[in-house]
Amino acid sequence: MKHATLHQLRVFEAVARNLSFTRAAEELHLTQPTVSIQIRQLTDIVGLPMLEQVGKRIHLTEVGRELLAVCHEVFDGLSRFEMLVSDMKGVKAGKLRLAVITTAKYFVPRLLGPFCDLYPGIDVSLKVTNRERILQRLMDNEDDLYILGQPPEHMDMQVEPFLENPLVVLAHGGHPLAREKNISIKRLAEEPFLMREAGSGTRLATERFFAEQGLSLKVRMELGSNEAIKQAVAGGLGVAVLSAHTLALEKSSDELVVLDVEGFPIRRQWYAVYARDKQLTVVARAFLDFLLHESQKISLSYMQCIPGFQALACDDGCKKKCAKRDRANSGANSV
Repeated sequence: MKHATLHQLRVFEAVARNLSFTRAAEELHLTQPTVSIQIRQLTDIVGLPMLEQVGKRIHLTEVGRELLAVCHEVFDGLSRFEMLVSDMKGVKAGKLRLAVITTAKYFVPRLLGPFCDLYPGIDVSLKVTNRERILQRLMDNEDDLYILGQPPEHMDMQVEPFLENPLVVLAHGGHPLAREKNISIKRLAEEPFLMREAGSGTRLATERFFAEQGLSLKVRMELGSNEAIKQAVAGGLGVAVLSAHTLALEKSSDELVVLDVEGFPIRRQWYAVYARDKQLTVVARAFLDFLLHESQKISLSYMQCIPGFQALACDDGCKKKCAKRDRANSGANSV
């Protein structure tokens, strides 16, 4: 392998990750014949096939899977070294790879803005996907840090809580419970619920909360996104439990209200997660430190007046507005 070049390894990694010569060529800004030549030359050096084609699909051989793991180690090592040199020069520079659960898309970009202003030399790759895919990426070590509302219990992970993530009950503005106070859990359980897909962190926390009260939920509909759930709630299809962070852009809406339910909000945290034996890059460590020390302060700027976050977020001026709003709504917690 001493005759293999970094360029050949980068080409192979792109082909192996995409399982496509065409997508690899587009990603690397090369022609497809150039990609094919590089793979052929690397195959000659290795002495065994790394890829095999079955029909129109490309698959990795056992040798290909092993070489892909080596590529990740080599590129990660070079990236860490590059960042270390930048850090020794007094400049934070490099690549930050983040993967976040879908609900985290409501606040992570708000945190990345100030972080990138602080470190303009850092390039950020942000992957937003569901919990199942996040856990798979975590196992495959595809990213630097992962942000979840519920850390995996079956994996050896380093878990860092950094921001409050209260779960609140939503209903449409004309719902019979909208103006009631201290609604019982038993009464709420009689309502039809709109839920995320099975395995969602919010759904797991909600079902666990009701199960602890000896209650089960009547799930009317499963939807694939928080936005779809909010639209369905506004349409009167049922009630839902969502993170208060999903309401940050809808503080003035009369279509959604936060119900006053005993035991709510459910107090949860957002977590930054990474493998316990993983050596964080200089850039990843800088972002983790930023989350731990700055995220709460930044969140106050956009979470004011959100029920469930209100006690922490509201200043005196905001509290007066909230009181005026609550008097006007006669008890309804309009979002």
